[in-house]
Amino acid sequence: MMNDMNLSSENRSPRKKIGVLVGGSGLIGGTLMHYFKTRLVDEVEIYAPNSKKMSLREPDDIQQYFARFRPDFIINASIAAIDSDPRLAYETNYLGSINLARKALELKIPYIHFSSAAALPAGENIREDEQLALSPDLSNYAKSKLMAELTLAHLHKTQGLDYTAIRLAVVYGKHDHKVQGFHRLLFSVANQAMPVMLTKKGVKHSYTNAAKLPYFVHHLLENRGEFSGQVYNFVDPTPVELALLILTIKSYLELKVPKEIYLPYPLAHLGKSSVQFLIQALNRIGIEARMPAELMFMQQFYHNQSLSSAKLAQSSFTDPKPQTTIFTELPDLIEYYLTRWEQLNLIRFNPDFFDPRKRAEEFLNSPQALLDAIHQGLVDPCATSIDPCARQAGLEPKQSR
Repeated sequence: MMNDMNLSSENRSPRKKIGVLVGGSGLIGGTLMHYFKTRLVDEVEIYAPNSKKMSLREPDDIQQYFARFRPDFIINASIAAIDSDPRLAYETNYLGSINLARKALELKIPYIHFSSAAALPAGENIREDEQLALSPDLSNYAKSKLMAELTLAHLHKTQGLDYTAIRLAVVYGKHDHKVQGFHRLLFSVANQAMPVMLTKKGVKHSYTNAAKLPYFVHHLLENRGEFSGQVYNFVDPTPVELALLILTIKSYLELKVPKEIYLPYPLAHLGKSSVQFLIQALNRIGIEARMPAELMFMQQFYHNQSLSSAKLAQSSFTDPKPQTTIFTELPDLIEYYLTRWEQLNLIRFNPDFFDPRKRAEEFLNSPQALLDAIHQGLVDPCATSIDPCARQAGLEPKQSR
């Protein structure tokens, strides 16, 4: 009987770790969710409460949510919009982050916090120990992210908080439901809304590959002794010249704009101010209009900001795809986002753009023929490629680029 009990105990699968991921609907959070749900399904049970179940702005929500179970770690990938008002930025980016950290401290579990290069100065090869000086002149977003970094370091030093802060630069990756950051740049070029270059030659920025982040988070959760109390710049090793990136996107799309004319910053700033004035005037008469939030960082388009990746490279973490850069991923990103934006009617439809299902051109130009072929069983509307019957019906589209 005792041997049977021992055998049963030995064969019993270990308990899954439980993790709470806040901000699971965003690009970073969604990428992490997919990783945990597919690669670590037998090891980790991940919960991603939305704002209705747990609002970071309500301390009672956090208390009540964590009263139901004891997780093994907390990941915070949630942020307020970069153009949020002072209250929302403060309560979400700062207070929410710190309330989660205090809960992790209370439960004695690791806390993984995503920060931003917005908290850093301009310059080259910026290290983890460099930060902006906290001042009223900072944007609400930068101020709240910087304050969160400072308080987390304070909690680690004074109360032993087990945390790791991951600083992100310009993030690129698929499945971002918002047009922001790098994707705003891609959208502007694809939509031909950038007639000239809003930067100057030689300006370089660091970029962060969203697809690599889950591997790093998994590694640092498994190696707390090395990563506890640390801040890491999670960026590709080589910074990217903004002008070269813009011109590369233009080349892929075979567009005529933007022209390779570099608009000086004073003129760009004047144009931005004029547009802001026009938007304010439209809002006063009841016409809703907003300027892209990224334009609040226009000055950064004209200054270098490259983050050092030396500390990350010297850690025990191994880059799963060291050759991957924004340039190697660009064709796939263009195909994914142009298809998505065309489907959402955010940009003008162009049949020469990417069309993975090979049906959009027929839908645009020959809807009756397409419908007849579907009804006759000659075309499978769910198929991802053209079938022989469709070729016989004369419905094969022109090859996309």
